[in-house]
Amino acid sequence: MNSDNAVNYPSHRFSVAPMLDWTDRHCRYFHRLLSGQTLLYTEMITTGAILFGKGNYLAYSQEEQPVALQLGGSDPQALAECAKRAEDLGYSEVNLNAGCPSDRVQNGRFGACLMAEPELVADCVKAMKSAVSIPVTVKTRIGIDDSDSYAFLQRFIQLVSEQGGCDNFTLHARKAWLSGLSPKENREIPPLDYSRVYQVKQDFPHLTVAINGGIKTLDEAKQHLQHVDGVMMGREAYQNPGILADVDRELFGLQSPAPDVAAVIEAMYPYIERELSQGTYLGHITRHMLGIFQGIPGARQFRRHLSENAHKAGADVEVLRQALAFVTGKNG
Repeated sequence: MNSDNAVNYPSHRFSVAPMLDWTDRHCRYFHRLLSGQTLLYTEMITTGAILFGKGNYLAYSQEEQPVALQLGGSDPQALAECAKRAEDLGYSEVNLNAGCPSDRVQNGRFGACLMAEPELVADCVKAMKSAVSIPVTVKTRIGIDDSDSYAFLQRFIQLVSEQGGCDNFTLHARKAWLSGLSPKENREIPPLDYSRVYQVKQDFPHLTVAINGGIKTLDEAKQHLQHVDGVMMGREAYQNPGILADVDRELFGLQSPAPDVAAVIEAMYPYIERELSQGTYLGHITRHMLGIFQGIPGARQFRRHLSENAHKAGADVEVLRQALAFVTGKNG
């Protein structure tokens, strides 16, 4: 659903949520083989890690495109510098995390606690937008703690869009409790309120609005797309990645047949060989594949074989080939 005057971000029609410790570069490479159209997000990466850390936190494969960097931070200058680095590396979008409720994030003054400071969020977005030409977007919640009225959310969206120039928001349709609940509980206990996200789209028709939270099927995604511009799927897409094989056809209208999931696993072999030669452990890649054959005979043996063998010293692509044989019946 795009109103005529909305900024058009076609890739936001469906995306896989940024998930800490999950949506790393190996996961994204795998997901891209399942869906060519889905927008993929990095894990949240802090500005401090990018600017001062020793690792190459922005590394990715060109095959992952379109891929968006999600940043955690609240210093406009640092965010602008990180956004510029992302653009220079070819990322297609930069997203500001204003929705993560973990204590660690709050202590760094970013994530969901930023909802209480919409002027600061606006300054952050404005600084990033002035530094790059790629889209700068915001992912947030529908409220925090007792600040959970629609008026609170409406004011946040209004300030960040008007003062910051943000024209693209992804809303997790739960509020966040900043104390008393773990991040896991914050994904499950606060009730979902999809209608509030729909209301944002009605009140701000010129903005691109995507919905996130508790979405488990593509049929549910289609229902949401009657009311908003995009759907972001999180845990379900990770734990049951086979769902991504139907996205291009079901949600983007492509006529090509869904990829054969076993063939997708085989298509990972060259990537795995390359990564192993650079010191990556097999288990760091195959852990993202464990749920791929849900409901298919041999799936349990596939998972067990990988879980028991992929982390062993010297484990190579042969371990994955053996695991796949439990599903396909093919050896060698």
